[in-house]
Amino acid sequence: MSIAQMKENMSSHAGFIAALDQSGGSTPGALRHYGIPDTAYSNDAEMFALMHQMRVRVITSPAFTGKKIIAAILFEQTMNGLVKDVPTPTYLWKERGIVPFLKVDKGLEAEAGGVQMMKPIPGLDVLLEHAVKLGIYGTKARSVIRLPEPAGVAAIVKQQFALAEQIAAHGLVPILEPEVLIKSPDKAGAETLLHEELKRGLDALPGNYQVMIKVSIPEKSDLYLDLVKHPRVQRVVALSGGYPRDEACKRLSANHGMIASFSRALLEELRYQMTDEQFNQTLAASIDEIYQASSQKI
Repeated sequence: MSIAQMKENMSSHAGFIAALDQSGGSTPGALRHYGIPDTAYSNDAEMFALMHQMRVRVITSPAFTGKKIIAAILFEQTMNGLVKDVPTPTYLWKERGIVPFLKVDKGLEAEAGGVQMMKPIPGLDVLLEHAVKLGIYGTKARSVIRLPEPAGVAAIVKQQFALAEQIAAHGLVPILEPEVLIKSPDKAGAETLLHEELKRGLDALPGNYQVMIKVSIPEKSDLYLDLVKHPRVQRVVALSGGYPRDEACKRLSANHGMIASFSRALLEELRYQMTDEQFNQTLAASIDEIYQASSQKI
């Protein structure tokens, strides 16, 4: 796989990132929304098999190509799975022209200081070595901010940058995802603190590697524009955070240089019971809408 071509795509191509990385506790809800009830499986293995089938249906849809989707974020089991008898990362890049990323975090600690830090990630170096062999380009790790508490936000960002350094040592591009909850009682205040800490962390970043930043769509338009232009940032991307797609796209359109990295907003209208024609048309319409919202140039 051409890392140089992947870097060019991630740095400059138009489009957005498809987040196909639901895992653990979020999987049952995602399957229910897709039209598969809890009674359709009796254990985790069956549950994840159904989720993989859903992801394969998305990935193999005619609309799911590098023309409008730059990259896709995968859950570990999806990375290790097959699409048409081909490893998922290989299929994405070779057959679709889509850059593969891997979600590496293992969930969140209980809230403290207005934030939820990432849990420890045992065996991370082994996982990263495995990911590199499979052709993964980068990683994503999520933590959560609920309140504008300076100490908590600073701790979140410090943890994200420390993890990014470990990931970059394997030649991978880390996506830092400190998500400000859209239901925060002071979302704008939390985002102001987060922006300050991210800028400080980027200015002090050791080495010469680049990172990506994934954040909630900010209340103040273009809040992160200076980070979009920062030399250590490959891309700034936005999560939908629970906004329905139309609202997420409207908010995103007001932020120049920021592109989508949507999960629920991308897949929200897809259903298991759809015919392939219905499924593909619905997915294509969703992709078109998100692509347009991600096209606000600096």
